[in-house]
Amino acid sequence: MSYNIVVQGVATVIALGLYFLPSIVADRRKRHDLLTIALFNACMGWTVFGWLIALYWAFQPNPPVNLEGEVVRSRRVISMRTFTKMLGERVQMRESRDRSTK
Repeated sequence: MSYNIVVQGVATVIALGLYFLPSIVADRRKRHDLLTIALFNACMGWTVFGWLIALYWAFQPNPPVNLEGEVVRSRRVISMRTFTKMLGERVQMRESRDRSTK
């Protein structure tokens, strides 16, 4: 009788581990939206489709924390590169013009 209880306990732990596998994966991958994935997994994981969506979501990379800041920073970097390139071309043009006049 106690053997049957142990087997049922082990089977329950394995079943819960498999059910919450997307949440475990999200935790191991240090997802910023772990709580959202875990809640989605708990509510919709009983459907195979919901469980697959949660698993797919858990394997996605973390979204940028501040998307607006990332866009502004990348635009600033691009504009500085463009400015540097144009400044270098202007310096070369002036140097070649100065050499040709000497």
